[in-house]
Amino acid sequence: MRIAVLADIHGNLRALEAVQADLAKRSPDVIVNLGDNVSGPLQAAATADLLMQQSYVHIRGNHDRQVIDRAPEKMGPSDRAAHAQLNSRHLAWLAALPPTQMLGEDVLLCHGSPKDDLEYLLEQVDGDRVRLASTAQIQERLGDVQATLILCGHTHIPRSVSLPGGAVVVNPGSVGLPAYDDTWTALHYVETGSPHARYALIDWDPKMKRVEFVALEYDWESASKDAAQANRRDWAHALATGYALR
Repeated sequence: MRIAVLADIHGNLRALEAVQADLAKRSPDVIVNLGDNVSGPLQAAATADLLMQQSYVHIRGNHDRQVIDRAPEKMGPSDRAAHAQLNSRHLAWLAALPPTQMLGEDVLLCHGSPKDDLEYLLEQVDGDRVRLASTAQIQERLGDVQATLILCGHTHIPRSVSLPGGAVVVNPGSVGLPAYDDTWTALHYVETGSPHARYALIDWDPKMKRVEFVALEYDWESASKDAAQANRRDWAHALATGYALR
């Protein structure tokens, strides 16, 4: 089975369209989308419209949940900007997305960790940065999960981690936002170091297990200008450089 894995689109329609154009050449058997679809100052409504037309296997991310489970005045600026663009049809679609899902018997889809959409599965906050978590930490966060392939997003960092016992955890990176800062547990910065749109392509069967991380050029300068016009200097910098604004 060839699985294309998308995550953390964050309303970046240009980046999503670049990924879709590349996918058209790759012939995946299934495309999964691990959530955080619209949050941000870019094209939230247009991104939702495009995703709602696709036959992807979708789950929700923490930001998808946050744009439907609280009043706009209690949202962060990225969720609030997206919510202002969305209509009732978009919100209903987001509300119907499951938090996790199995793909067949052996592949688990989650956004953060299987138990918490805010928890980092593969990373550990260390000072103002993140590092790779230990296998013991990852296994603790997975709990009693028995899947042999676990697909997660949330941290925007492309990784493939092999665990004792043979399970593999893959984060495809972010389609739409290559760097950010967050205050979950403590203020920290997550950076990929380039502005590319990212996804993963996985060949997963008994004879071949291969993970390919794809980084695509797209018009990130225009995306950055859109963010700047929305008074989001942090997003403008991240989209243009792959580094967080300090």
